Amino acid sequence: MTIYAIKGPKLAEIHESPFKLEREIQELFEANLADVMGLKFVRSEFTIKNKRIDTLAYDEQAKAFIIIEYKRDRNISVVDQGFMYLGLMLENKADFVLEHQGQLKSTLKTADVDWSQTRVAFVSPSFTDNQLQATNFKDIAIELWEIKRYANGTVAINSIKKSKSAASIKPITLQNKELKAITDVIKVYTEEDHRKYANEEIYELYEQFRNAILNLVSDIEIKPQKLYIAFKKDGNIACLELQKKKIKIYIGAKVGKLDDPKGIAKDVSKIGHFGTGNYEVQVNSDKDLEYIMSLIKQVVHAE
Repeated sequence: MTIYAIKGPKLAEIHESPFKLEREIQELFEANLADVMGLKFVRSEFTIKNKRIDTLAYDEQAKAFIIIEYKRDRNISVVDQGFMYLGLMLENKADFVLEHQGQLKSTLKTADVDWSQTRVAFVSPSFTDNQLQATNFKDIAIELWEIKRYANGTVAINSIKKSKSAASIKPITLQNKELKAITDVIKVYTEEDHRKYANEEIYELYEQFRNAILNLVSDIEIKPQKLYIAFKKDGNIACLELQKKKIKIYIGAKVGKLDDPKGIAKDVSKIGHFGTGNYEVQVNSDKDLEYIMSLIKQVVHAE
């Protein structure tokens, strides 16, 4: 993709200014983890069992550790290295928890962590076709993030999405005991996993709300979690929790910042709930769909 600056009636191409060192990428990501990936920074250069982890982070929503690796060299197997790190974490859970406690002065316990949500993210200016293809599985806990810097100081960061037709990696891992042991523990959730929580009528209602949210703006991403389905644009704009006879919609507006003339959204900022969002709306029909979209749209424009 070519980036241009507007110079009067003309367009002037903005050339890429490549990173010279992996460390430049690492420092930029670590300083902006919350904004870019929604993660809590734990430690840089964390070494365990003679393996060095570039960045250790924690996902407070998923209650899981995330390992981030930065690469300028494209000649690596992200799958082999990714599974190595996943195995390393699952075999040394206590060490990761202790690091969290020490760095963040926390009281985190091993039982507090959802180890099934562990994942590895690789960050690079570009990836090869082989790397993209090797990670294009709907249930692989390995993410690829592209980052490019331009001459005007602009940085473009892109989380590479799996294709809609991506297959499962499980048939492949069945042939390898070590890989199977990892995939048996780690779970990458899909929308289909949430179908079991709702009856057919409610799931069809979910699809209506899903499509309406996606139509609000072009770059909304769906991120199914263990107990809810998040819709993200930078941060979570809405989270949908499917139940047998209703859907709970959590709207990610700041407290006191939601314009809700009908008063249908309940402030749950001080009440425990699944998903993120300070306001809750419960639905069992599409009666208020357009009005609820107007509430969620406020969050989109506030991002």
